[in-house]
Amino acid sequence: MRIIGGSRAGLRLHPPAALPVRPTTDMAKEALFNVLQHRMDFEQIKALDLFSGTGGMAFEMASRGAASVLAVDIHFKCVQYINATAKNLELSAIKAIKTDVLKFISNCKDEFDFIFIDPPYDLPQLPQLPARIVTQGMLKPGAIMVLEHSSTRSMGIQPNLVETRKYGYSSFSFYQIH
Repeated sequence: MRIIGGSRAGLRLHPPAALPVRPTTDMAKEALFNVLQHRMDFEQIKALDLFSGTGGMAFEMASRGAASVLAVDIHFKCVQYINATAKNLELSAIKAIKTDVLKFISNCKDEFDFIFIDPPYDLPQLPQLPARIVTQGMLKPGAIMVLEHSSTRSMGIQPNLVETRKYGYSSFSFYQIH
C-alpha cells in the first residue's frame, strides 16, 4: 500500500497484517484520484473517510493538501494505526475516531467537501448509505461522495448518482450535491 500523490507521493505504508480490512488496491486508488483531480481541488478541503480501515484514503487526501480528514472505523487497531502513522508522517490534518459508522452518520452534524465510503462489501445497508448521508446533510453544496462497492453489487437508481466506474472486482459510484 502506498500514497499515490501529493507531498508524500510514493511513500509505502505497512499496516499490521492482522487488521480486519480489505484495502483499496493501489491501482484502483490511482484510477480514482485521476478522476477526482479533474473534478475537485483537494487543497484545504474538509474530508471524511468512512469505514477507513488502514486509512489509505485518509493518507492520500492529507498528502494532497486536505485541511482536515476525519477517519471513522469501528476497529480500535485500525484507528490506533491511522493515528500513529499520521503522527509519524506529520500529517496533522488526519484524526481517526473509533465508532460505529452507521451511528456516526445518524448523529453527524458536520458538512464535508468530500466523503469516501468503503464499507464491507456484504454490508446489508450499503445501497442506502449515500441517501442516508445526503439526508443527514453531511455534504456541502458541490461536494463529492464516492462509494466503493463490489462490481457485482448493483446500487440501483439513486438520487445524486453521477456515474459508476468499474476497476476489476471493485467499483466506485460517484455522487454529487448541486
